Amino acid sequence: MRRVIKNDDSEVKKSNLGYIEGNSNNNLKISKILYKEQKGFCVYTEEYLGRADARDIEHFNPTLKGTKKDSYSNWFLVKHQWNKEKSTKWEDYQPVLHPTAIDFDERVVYDDGDYRVSDLNDNEAVNLINLLKLDDIILADERKKYIQRKTKELALYGESPEVFFKVLIDDDVKQISYLRAIDKEFKIDIWSLLPDPQ
Repeated sequence: MRRVIKNDDSEVKKSNLGYIEGNSNNNLKISKILYKEQKGFCVYTEEYLGRADARDIEHFNPTLKGTKKDSYSNWFLVKHQWNKEKSTKWEDYQPVLHPTAIDFDERVVYDDGDYRVSDLNDNEAVNLINLLKLDDIILADERKKYIQRKTKELALYGESPEVFFKVLIDDDVKQISYLRAIDKEFKIDIWSLLPDPQ
């Protein structure tokens, strides 16, 4: 996971959209905007949200849902499974680091396929990792295998990482996963290579 930057000029804010429980038409508008802003990727897993993937508008702080304090800064588009697993654990992991925190990437660090805290005494960061299961063994293993495969493919391809990943993106963006891992392992800014989804 990487720090999420919320857009002050978001269509959600410009259109003054609010999440309305049970109003699928309204909430679909929010979902589509978040999808575009996130370039089609789940904020938590950093895997592409394909057509067949169940996706949720995640209220990061679920206690705000349905209140006047709930807003765009609390909403992220995520894979349904990760939202479901988080939904009942909020109170057990307080205080928690917000995904938009300016120092997020310094406090939750990528380390050879794993996510860990830079300071073991940073309760907010520790709680975030536990709450979102960023240290999930299966997800971490998939992330590591993905990076290993792409490293081998890149060596065979014989081009720069930028060219290699741009070809993958142009061919089928669903071939891209684990954005922060790509950034760190291949020393590129994968986000800048990703197109805005239609």
